[in-house]
Amino acid sequence: MFLFFFLFLLTPYDEISATRTSSFDLINKTCKTCSDRSVVFNFTFCLSSLQEIPVSHMTNLQGLAIVAMELALQDATRTLSVVKGLLRNETSGRPLACLRECDMLYSDGVVTLVDSVGALLEGRYGDAGVWVTAVMEGTETCEEGFRDVDEVSPLTERNYSVFQSCDVALCIMNLLNSDALLESDSSSHNWYLLEL
Repeated sequence: MFLFFFLFLLTPYDEISATRTSSFDLINKTCKTCSDRSVVFNFTFCLSSLQEIPVSHMTNLQGLAIVAMELALQDATRTLSVVKGLLRNETSGRPLACLRECDMLYSDGVVTLVDSVGALLEGRYGDAGVWVTAVMEGTETCEEGFRDVDEVSPLTERNYSVFQSCDVALCIMNLLNSDALLESDSSSHNWYLLEL
């Protein structure tokens, strides 16, 4: 929530008034551009998640990146809480080992996303992009851990949501950083939950 307030302070008044009339257009065009660049990017997820946040209707592309990063951080933090809750109820076996791995991945992922927000605010889009990509890979690793031991993952929807939240932030940062050495191709991720 702090970042949304910070975002509002960073956006000059003339940019706010200029984007008010076309806020839906900016969100729609951004999500469409990202969707056109990737086979795994979920246009509907992007549109609904960004439109849900009021400040996203009064900002520019950099502001949308901050909103997307905040959403990814909130999503990862919620998922970490779910993992910790599941760990309290699981006492042994393969699911416990998988949950422990997911706990480690999401604990690291939350810290990584906090660092990514800082890098984004400093204009270090390449660093932020690399770190967000690592969190996305962590969601895949968490999910694959269950599949590798023939267990049903209780985190499939959460992993997918965090992956998509990060993908929205990553794509917007790539749009901001067209000069960057990092031009992440989201289609290189082997996300297997496209049916969701």
